[in-house]
Amino acid sequence: MKIFRIFLKLLPEKIAYAHCDIPCGIYDPHMVQVAAHTVIRMTQLLLDLKIDDPKKSAHDIARITHVKEEHAGIIEEELETLRNDYFKQEHYDQYSNLTELLAKTIKLTSKVRQNIDIMAAEEVLSGVLEIAEIFYKTKGVTPVRVKSVYPTERETVLYK
Repeated sequence: MKIFRIFLKLLPEKIAYAHCDIPCGIYDPHMVQVAAHTVIRMTQLLLDLKIDDPKKSAHDIARITHVKEEHAGIIEEELETLRNDYFKQEHYDQYSNLTELLAKTIKLTSKVRQNIDIMAAEEVLSGVLEIAEIFYKTKGVTPVRVKSVYPTERETVLYK
């Protein structure tokens, strides 16, 4: 037994992260939509940034980029949770584009991290909105696109 404990100590530890250790049943695409709007807004701010004071500009670029990166990470994490924990085979069967839509949207988040690309950010939001609509349909409610109250002036998906 002592040899076994010594052997276990030699193995590297890996920490596992999950939405929930117990199947809580609480999933919602709201956070991923907010994160997608934030990525668009941060991209807009970077594109509109005036570089008249180099110190202030460098500081602003760093802060805005950090927030954009953080929210792109939230998009990836939330979509991975929906993909791995919420959506079941029956959902993938019913919505044949769901697998590709999730993969494409998650992959696009890398592009918005690597670049200041408003078109890629728009595509991420578009994918997120489609996924939100599918999510709400699987819950038996009617998804509704409405103009968001955010400075992005784009849509968000709610339900009736």
